[in-house]
Amino acid sequence: MPIELGIWKINGAVERVHFSSIETERKLEDVITNDISIIDPSLMLIGRQISTAFGKFIDILAMNAEGNLVVIELKRNKTPREVVAQTLDYASWVQQLTYTDIIGIYSEKNPGKQLEQEFVDHFKTDFPESLNELHQLIIVSSELDPATERIINYLTSFGVPVNALFFHYFKDGDSEYLARNWLIDPNQVEAKTSSATSKKTGKAPWNGKDYYVSLGDGIHRNWEDCRRYGFISAGQGRWYSNTLNLLKPGARIFACIPKVGYVGVGIVEDEVVPIKDFQVVVDEENIPLLEADLQVSMDMDVDDPDLCEYVVRVNWLKTVPKHEAIWEKGMFANQNSACKLRNQFTIETLTEHFQLDEES
Repeated sequence: MPIELGIWKINGAVERVHFSSIETERKLEDVITNDISIIDPSLMLIGRQISTAFGKFIDILAMNAEGNLVVIELKRNKTPREVVAQTLDYASWVQQLTYTDIIGIYSEKNPGKQLEQEFVDHFKTDFPESLNELHQLIIVSSELDPATERIINYLTSFGVPVNALFFHYFKDGDSEYLARNWLIDPNQVEAKTSSATSKKTGKAPWNGKDYYVSLGDGIHRNWEDCRRYGFISAGQGRWYSNTLNLLKPGARIFACIPKVGYVGVGIVEDEVVPIKDFQVVVDEENIPLLEADLQVSMDMDVDDPDLCEYVVRVNWLKTVPKHEAIWEKGMFANQNSACKLRNQFTIETLTEHFQLDEES
């Protein structure tokens, strides 16, 4: 059962703002395709109204940074449970799409553009060698009937990557608003489906909470500053900083200094922000991180959104100085600033080393 969303206007008297159904399904589709980050900032739009081999049309098709496809089915009003069957039918078609098929769909829906080039520009990372190893299914509606909710929960328990997203539409005078909430936390869905899909892809399953963070300790950032003020950061280009968007409050991170080893484990407290907007507590007062006593200067390119440093607040559970970093043969390392940590040997080794309990 999703958490009920309530909004109140507090200009003078307290007045609840009531939501209503958006006028047309097409309008919701327009809003989402204009900015698909409304659903998930880690998605790239492939196209809308994708024709399938059996004469039906997928409302929206998207792709994530791993090259996996996301089917988005929109329903303006209360969703009948039959829409789940319809979405699964789309999935059966999407599953069979080849690399060439996907390139062709993108070219058809985006004339004059090449998927490979647009992917690199959007995600600031290399184009994957293979596409569509996995897929996700998202049903978008204003509400669900109980039967549909039960079916989605049942399917996810058996590894089917399906979820529902609720958009609440509000209008206040000439202003219009959309608010969203998920039926199931997307990380929980991935954790439930990861074991089932790992056999197909050859990837280790993901537990839904652990992330690897590569912390470049040097002239742009210093590990002791991160320990002292509770943060991790990346910058000097979107390729480096973009993956920090994966880190949401509640995620557990394992920080690793490249070619040195793992130096800390902590819980993410806030989403990523530009460094000029990040504050820390010093002598019981909030001050900008850039005004704190830092080991290295971090004020380079602070007004350039592409090159500036980006920062994520972390509550460190355990840390060690750089010279006490832990590294063993077989542990995970990656060039991305942040990514999902699937390597069980690494997790088990660090859990024992940092003496983490099951609730950490």
